[in-house]
Amino acid sequence: MENNIVLMDVKDGVATMTINRPDVHNAFDEHVIAALSGKLDALHVETGVHAVVLRGAGKSFSAGADMNWMKRAATFTVQQNQADALALAGMLHKLYTLPKTTIACVQGAAMGGGFGLAACCDVVIAQKDAVFALSEVKIGLIPATIAPYVLRALGERQARRYFQTGEKFRGDTAHAIGFAHELAADGAEMEEKLSAILSALRQNGPKAMAASKQLCLDLAGKPITPDIMNDTAKRIAQTRAGEEAKEGLSAFLEKRKAEWAK
Repeated sequence: MENNIVLMDVKDGVATMTINRPDVHNAFDEHVIAALSGKLDALHVETGVHAVVLRGAGKSFSAGADMNWMKRAATFTVQQNQADALALAGMLHKLYTLPKTTIACVQGAAMGGGFGLAACCDVVIAQKDAVFALSEVKIGLIPATIAPYVLRALGERQARRYFQTGEKFRGDTAHAIGFAHELAADGAEMEEKLSAILSALRQNGPKAMAASKQLCLDLAGKPITPDIMNDTAKRIAQTRAGEEAKEGLSAFLEKRKAEWAK
């Protein structure tokens, strides 16, 4: 079973990663973290993939940390706990910075670390009756390793509330407060919305999408200084001189599809 706890399927430039522990609502432990981390490493250098879809098998996206893992961690030394937490922090950072468009399809529970996984993705599609919670405080813990990503995705104002209350909220609330980009009534509509997003991505230059994501990572929260202005000018100059931009402009002027469009 260990080899199947995270499944990956690649088709037409889209990699689908599925946490495959439906019996425990895809709660994760050190083995799931290691499996996700390894697959993200492989995807980082995979040139044939432009989008990654993250899913949970069965009824839930991910219920967060596995309680048996938490029980084991309670017996660890501080040093062992730090190493354990760093493995999770490293995996989350790999997902957050992956040079592909990442899409979380959320159904059922997205609790604690599961919430953090969704926060690391570029796009979140949530079913209306999905249940979100930053529930760590309920058991005397804090959402530390996921906090940097949740703060960016949720915003400080909302994070202050949900970090401290641990209360549950549904997919429609996640959409209303800006955490979920798309809201689906059910699984069928979620697949329709996912298909539409993937179709739109296929019309775009893969290198341009990766570079645009890097822009967000590099510039978010920074003041607009002369150094930033020079940096962005350099980036667009280099992009314009690239083969992908030349092909895109030629296709536009010639009223045809670019070579990457499907």
